[in-house]
Amino acid sequence: MEKTEIKTRVQNPVLPGFCPDPCMIQVDGIYYIAVSTFEWYPGVRIFSSEDMVNWKLAAMPLASRKLLDMRGIGASEGIWAPDLSFREGLFYLVYTVVTNQGRIKDMANYLVTAPCAKGPWSEPIYLNSSGFDPSLFHDGDGRKWLVNMQWDYRKGCGPECFTGILLQEFCEKEARLIGRPINIFKGTSLGYTEGPHLYRIGEYYYLLCAEGGTSYDHAVTVARSKSITGPYEIHPHNPILTSGEGDRLQKAGHGSLCVTQDGRWYLAHLCARPLPGTRSCVLGRETAIQEVLWNHGWLELKGGGNTPKDWYEVPGIVEVKEECRHWGVSREYVFEDNDFWDDFQTLRTGINEQDYSLTARPGWLRLRGRNSISSRFEQTLLARRQCDMKFTAYTEMEYEPEDFQHSAGLILRYNEDNQYYLYVTYEEKFGGSALCAASIYDGEYHLMEMHKAEGNRFVLGVAVEEREAQFFYVEKGERLPIGERFDVTNLSDDFTYGFTGTFVGICAQDLQGHKKWADFRRFVYEV
Repeated sequence: MEKTEIKTRVQNPVLPGFCPDPCMIQVDGIYYIAVSTFEWYPGVRIFSSEDMVNWKLAAMPLASRKLLDMRGIGASEGIWAPDLSFREGLFYLVYTVVTNQGRIKDMANYLVTAPCAKGPWSEPIYLNSSGFDPSLFHDGDGRKWLVNMQWDYRKGCGPECFTGILLQEFCEKEARLIGRPINIFKGTSLGYTEGPHLYRIGEYYYLLCAEGGTSYDHAVTVARSKSITGPYEIHPHNPILTSGEGDRLQKAGHGSLCVTQDGRWYLAHLCARPLPGTRSCVLGRETAIQEVLWNHGWLELKGGGNTPKDWYEVPGIVEVKEECRHWGVSREYVFEDNDFWDDFQTLRTGINEQDYSLTARPGWLRLRGRNSISSRFEQTLLARRQCDMKFTAYTEMEYEPEDFQHSAGLILRYNEDNQYYLYVTYEEKFGGSALCAASIYDGEYHLMEMHKAEGNRFVLGVAVEEREAQFFYVEKGERLPIGERFDVTNLSDDFTYGFTGTFVGICAQDLQGHKKWADFRRFVYEV
């Protein structure tokens, strides 16, 4: 009688809430996934797992100004599509830094290395600026090759600008690209050919690409050649992955392959989950995993078809650890030590003791106000990803503003033009503090409500119910609403034509002298 293999079923997405463009590898039985961060700092997030079930943040490599300076960049610029690889005891990370994503794009591709994922990471080596989404392929003969999509601004600003995948050799000894780039693949009829990854399996080089654009027509396609320079034969059943109408996981595309020590193959890819009844994906583009098989020299999803499954399986019984769950989990962050930093990021610049201090008032996080919530330079803002369609977040703050240009509080944001802010400021007509609820919707500022605030300690919160949200504050133990309920479907790629997702967090501003501070005791995210 045939034995049934015991397996653990893992729910997708495995990395929920703004974790796009995953690159997955396996090193000595440890799995790693690197994802894009765009304008959020530090640049690149690398997750690791020993079982492909429990994923924890392992590193944020680009964490100093000498490695990454994003002051002044626009929303959804910054770090695009990192590629992680490993060869002979060294991790290689290549990535794009986009400083202008207009028709004529300004972008640069870099390489950093480290002996382990936690670092220390080397200073960046500049590679090229011909296009984005670079990846580094280590061939069996010891040569290394960079592939990236080519952007040709002369063609326009749509799919016609994606003019193929460039291949160029990287000389490690000289720390630079050598020879001339070769356009090895101009894509399929889906267009928008990007996100290339090269693999050598048997007698073929396989080129995995993202195509169809980053929205609802996104896809993964495959081509192969016996020569690294091509010509590449297109998979007869492309795309091998794309979302179908009604699928829970939409926008499936931009994938990378990973093989386990026992020879199983998996495809990590981005996806998105629209709010019910909408096409708005406020959680951003997330990471899912599919098991794949090789059939007569071509890749296919296990179980057939080309649409993403809501789950994947790993052999054996594996317990899902509470500390590794990224969604459906309530967390209280207390600012007494450094344990909370991994769940949070800042905008464009990093953490420093002057602006984000745990020592100025022990047991509290002191934020020194700087630029406004519309700034592309130096905001003092600390936020975490929204990972659930329904959640409540609140914070406890002490603050004594002295001028209308002083403010601090709780923020729900996608980018500078789409965000909601519950804050305390100074109001002359009250002769003291005021509590305000405001929105910036498609760039337009609107003050929803303002009233006099008593004392200097505040509990400020927001309750999000899928498409709508409500700000509240706590007075004498009672939650009281402030401002009207507001629509949050604008906090999505689909409204803004961006690439990130919704964040919730705390911030402070001082538009007068960049000195006024606010103290935060805790931050709570409840589901």
